[in-house]
Amino acid sequence: MELKLIGEKNQTDNITVSDVLFNRDYNEALVHQVVTSYLSNARSATRAQKGRSNVAKSTRKPWRQKGTGRARVGAASSPIWRGGGKIFPSSPDENFKKKLNKKMYRAGMSVILSQLIRDERLLVTDALSIDTHKTKALSEKLRGLGLNEALVITHELDDNLYLSSRNIPRVAVVEVKNVDPVSLLRFKKTLITTEGLKRIEELLS
Repeated sequence: MELKLIGEKNQTDNITVSDVLFNRDYNEALVHQVVTSYLSNARSATRAQKGRSNVAKSTRKPWRQKGTGRARVGAASSPIWRGGGKIFPSSPDENFKKKLNKKMYRAGMSVILSQLIRDERLLVTDALSIDTHKTKALSEKLRGLGLNEALVITHELDDNLYLSSRNIPRVAVVEVKNVDPVSLLRFKKTLITTEGLKRIEELLS
């Protein structure tokens, strides 16, 4: 299949890409699995809760077992009491990892990219570079391409391009190796260089 190629001076041309990778049918279940796996693997276990053995409560029996008319209770650290321990406490060594096969991940990324092409949310440019790290330079270049919000993907991270993008809201510059499914879905437009596109084809094939 062919994609429209946008040049530096807004001239258009065509570039040929693989039908197998960029013309796949949408698979909602696969995309959902790829996204949830990515988000789960990005989590860090920082929560720590106390069980009934960790709370600072006396171990004395609050009242005798029978004869008071009240429910029997063994300790004030009971989970059903206010201030008691939690029944299933979270711990810092909790594991949120969700395994996903490489074949499924590559297929899911291909499905997402194929859908972006169908929705006309993926743009390809022959090159994208600026001579300064100032925010204004990148803003003007993206505005010239008709973009106010975009995920910019390059085959190699340029310092000027990265530094100039940090202060622009809804714009991010990443290398091909750092592309993730959540960012591809979150941004309204994705701008990728031809070299970056070839690199993606190599990684997904």
